[in-house]
Amino acid sequence: MLIILKHGAGPKEIEMVVEEVRRVGYRPHVSEGEHTTLVGAIGRGPTPELIEHFRALEPVREVIPISKPYKLASLEVQPKPTVLRFPTGATGGGEVLIAAGPCGVESLEQTLTTARYVKKHGAQMLRGGAFKPRTSPYSFQGLGEKGLEILAQARQETGLPVVTEVMSPEQVELVASYADVLQIGARNAQNFALLQAAGQAGRPVLLKRGMSMTLEEFLMSAEYILAQGNMRVILVERGIRTFEKSTRFTLDVSAVPVLKSLTHLPVWIDPSHAAGKRDWVTALALAGLAAGADGLIVETHPEPEKAQSDAAQQLTEAQFAEMMGKIKALLPALGRRLSQPLEPVVD
Repeated sequence: MLIILKHGAGPKEIEMVVEEVRRVGYRPHVSEGEHTTLVGAIGRGPTPELIEHFRALEPVREVIPISKPYKLASLEVQPKPTVLRFPTGATGGGEVLIAAGPCGVESLEQTLTTARYVKKHGAQMLRGGAFKPRTSPYSFQGLGEKGLEILAQARQETGLPVVTEVMSPEQVELVASYADVLQIGARNAQNFALLQAAGQAGRPVLLKRGMSMTLEEFLMSAEYILAQGNMRVILVERGIRTFEKSTRFTLDVSAVPVLKSLTHLPVWIDPSHAAGKRDWVTALALAGLAAGADGLIVETHPEPEKAQSDAAQQLTEAQFAEMMGKIKALLPALGRRLSQPLEPVVD
């Protein structure tokens, strides 16, 4: 249920309501706006008697049952967009962040080369797979911890935060010790043990939509992470499986505005996995941003023809630079901007 406090409710009144929420067995979530403070009580469906109990509290103006099955992800609990901030930029609330890099970490030279040029052309985050979930057990599976060490070296040189995939609950602690953001891929989007473990890791989580998931199922997967107390989740539309075979997946651009109408979480697009072919990646990226996406995760490689995974969909440096130029031209027309690094704090 959503507890709306009276105008002017102060810290003591908020804490009193929060403690009462805890006392009756619910988890509180406070959202403070300019004029209104909301306290979400997350748990089982409330009884009419419990609703009346909270309505009778002095600081409370109204109590509304939350209608959505996903509670913490819902706009009912947090009406304002969540903005996730990193040293190099932010995502959400009009700020757009681009994560770019190779599909798989193959060597130190390959990763450093990519990190340098994606930063030069305006990306604010480095992506790269140290562990690779592949359809075939005989395909390149990634370098594992060595790949994580390479990503850490690239971050040290360029200053770019790192996002990389974690594939099992057992890997979470290791990957979180190297990565700034944990990625959960489409194949693991309903691996509930992994979602819970990632939620407990203390890192932001980039959650990709499963290839056959409805948007409600997608938000329920995010709820598993949020329910662990981790509110730093990015939702990624990466294409769904349909009857169409000309692209690798069908990019559901409509998912962006629909999700934005349902949740406060940032919504990104992965144009690389949807397209499956580098020639179409830029068009899909621009379409996603025009639809309202808060960011992109894009694959690029210094020599795509030599890539050990997903070679056909990885952009060359020239193509990546061209895409970034078009993004920088598009965003002002949409009333948004490519996020800039946080200004250093002056003592």
